[in-house]
Amino acid sequence: MASLQERLEQAEEIIKQPSFRQNKGLGNEVGYYVFDYPAEQEMVIREWTRYMEAKYSKSYHDFELLVFDLYDIIIDTLEQEDFMEDCFRFEKKKGMERIVESVGRLLQISDDSSVIVQHIRERTPQNAVVFLTGVGKCYPLLRSHKVLNNLHQSVDHVPVVMFFPGTYDGQELVLFSEIKDDNYYRAFRLVE
Repeated sequence: MASLQERLEQAEEIIKQPSFRQNKGLGNEVGYYVFDYPAEQEMVIREWTRYMEAKYSKSYHDFELLVFDLYDIIIDTLEQEDFMEDCFRFEKKKGMERIVESVGRLLQISDDSSVIVQHIRERTPQNAVVFLTGVGKCYPLLRSHKVLNNLHQSVDHVPVVMFFPGTYDGQELVLFSEIKDDNYYRAFRLVE
């Protein structure tokens, strides 16, 4: 099995290929990919995605690499809606389940018009590659399969790579080596 560094090097080679950016996965499906990694390597992934975003800015290459941290999108939205204090109060009084429910409604997580999907769609030009990060930081507020399912309906003009702190076998996402995140069958592994 390849080391994480070798896999990251393979990932960079893949996204540089024009055929990858034509956004057709296996069987001509829209190009959605998962790059799984051990959760304890989160800081390596964060550093690498920031490096890649800077390296592949549109001024130097024929495509733009955009990194969307899902956690940052959620926190920014909660702050814009002046909802953070409510979340703290809900957690104290009613527990985490209440926060998950309330934040889910605010963000419209289960809808094609979710705040996260709109945020990404509005900021993604043609000829881009999208990296989704922050999946582990979002748990349990946001389940990665919901983001992928909703994005799949709205963002189909560019390839999307979700960086997942766990394992993905092509059918099942397992977060932190123990929490299963419902099946997602339309994403391909970016590298083995």
